Amino acid sequence: MSISERAFHTILQIHAFIYERTGGLVGHRMLGVPCLMLRTTGRKSGQTRTNSLVYAMDGDRYLVVASKGGAPKAPAWLLNLRAKPDVQVQIGRTRFQAAATEIGPDDPDYARVWKLVNDNNASRYAAYQKKTTRAIPVIALTRTR
Repeated sequence: MSISERAFHTILQIHAFIYERTGGLVGHRMLGVPCLMLRTTGRKSGQTRTNSLVYAMDGDRYLVVASKGGAPKAPAWLLNLRAKPDVQVQIGRTRFQAAATEIGPDDPDYARVWKLVNDNNASRYAAYQKKTTRAIPVIALTRTR
């Protein structure tokens, strides 16, 4: 991992720590974009895993991207929600249960939602996609209660 990648990873960890420790009072916006906390269940451990992710809205769905900065391997949270798509989402101080649906390049809606999330995040996802041969999926989170 390069120095800049390590620095970015550290910034994300600090952001998640602050978001978590303040109960969402601080952290909803980072680098000018809205962020949510996604809580998945570890596919092996069964423990709750929490990740801070940039999101975009698509009607009543929240869209997140499994980019991992363009790494060749998918983020662990994606593997967790593939095993158990029932997740918890926190936006600011509000928490709710949601169902996760993966939207890949073979989905007819992919181009539209990809443009939405990429435009929302200053074209960072397009830059990440250029770094990897892995197709980066978009995840739709739909509130269940």
